[in-house]
Amino acid sequence: MMLQRKLILASTSPRRQFLLREAGFDFIIEKPDADECFPPELPASQVARFLALKKAESFRARIGNEIVLTADTVVILNNEILNKPQNRSEAISMLSRLSGKTHVVITGVCILSAEKEITFDDATEVTFASLTSQEIAFYVDKYKPYDKAGSYGAQDFIGMVGIERINGSYFNVMGLPMHKVYRALKDWA
Repeated sequence: MMLQRKLILASTSPRRQFLLREAGFDFIIEKPDADECFPPELPASQVARFLALKKAESFRARIGNEIVLTADTVVILNNEILNKPQNRSEAISMLSRLSGKTHVVITGVCILSAEKEITFDDATEVTFASLTSQEIAFYVDKYKPYDKAGSYGAQDFIGMVGIERINGSYFNVMGLPMHKVYRALKDWA
């Protein structure tokens, strides 16, 4: 889709870049200048949208004629957010907890221009099969999922062999609910 303005994807996620490119958008990449901290009392279901807006706010003072797209993805198991793992043992622990259970992936999105701002999110239920400790260790050692919420990528080995069912958008689980992003960006076309 051709936009009349320059689109800035404020994300270094290779998956978000891939999805946006595959959907036909031209864009440049800039890293947002915002931390990923959120108030501890904020309900888990609102964190992704809060963080997407926080990332967009770091562009507000300098935005000209561009459109800025920010996003944040969280994995929630039993109302607890499983962030990006800090090391191998955290990644193994998270995947062990997800094994054989259903969790929710929520991606929050903010699209910002000088004249308007929209935020939305999308939620997808993901059910994992029971994973063996060998499968989990193989995945963590080979794919090093330290940049992924919940320690996994749906498009990687663990998603291919471990995900039994998805209720919602697969692309949302990858990090960007493209069906909603595409429709929202059409308003700027």
